[in-house]
Amino acid sequence: MEFTRVKPHPDLDSFIECYWMMYSEDSAPLVEKIIPDGFTEIIFNYGDVYKSKISGDWTLLSQNLLAGQLRTFFYLQNTGSTGSIAVKLKPAALTQLFGISMDEYLGKIVDLDSLPTPELKHLKEKIDDCVKFGYNREEQFVKRILDEYFAKLIQGASDNPLKGPLDLIFSSNGLVTVAEMAAASGVSERQLERLFKKYIGLSPKYYARIIRFNYIFQLIKSKENSWAEVVYQSGYYDQSHFIHNFKAFTGEDPSAYFFGEKNMANFFLNK
Repeated sequence: MEFTRVKPHPDLDSFIECYWMMYSEDSAPLVEKIIPDGFTEIIFNYGDVYKSKISGDWTLLSQNLLAGQLRTFFYLQNTGSTGSIAVKLKPAALTQLFGISMDEYLGKIVDLDSLPTPELKHLKEKIDDCVKFGYNREEQFVKRILDEYFAKLIQGASDNPLKGPLDLIFSSNGLVTVAEMAAASGVSERQLERLFKKYIGLSPKYYARIIRFNYIFQLIKSKENSWAEVVYQSGYYDQSHFIHNFKAFTGEDPSAYFFGEKNMANFFLNK
């Protein structure tokens, strides 16, 4: 599998985390685990579709998808060769850009065509043209198409009422209280909960917990920290608390997790 992460234009930093591309001609079925990273996605599959297993049975996914926030891990499996172009959005961006209430998509991957949003149809048409003319693996061409589309779209975007608390979450690597987040936004804790439900889909406390978990991967990536140092720096009370949280998000013990393996989860988490 070939993974490519593309940095968007600096003017889009408030809305787009990155663009990413994924490609493989190998049609052999491979199960991949997807782990929460705190971002939502719009995904265009020009290769064969995927199946997902979030709870219960496997479900065949549509060609073009919107993925909401995750509370825990789930599984994907290819049904043939892979070809994907995707947009990883900042936490509140789908609500700001498209007026989507994110609590409706918590833990869900839905058909993009099921959303009554003309702007998303226009984006799909641009990606279709990109594939039609054979530019779907041209990094700079894909970047230009997406940058131009979002540069126009953000002109009509609403303000982000969660900018203060989200900045605090990311700058502290998730080590922040709900009271501190409420103070940063200038609203009550109850109002903060309502805003997080609409713009993020998760509670502020749980979202901060995801970002703190993500920080583990940055600490491991440096290869300069012992497990004891990782536990301490990521803000867990003790090793058992650390292991419990790691298992909740990945389904695995941290000592058994393959941090260096080339897979979807590590591509997204090892920024």
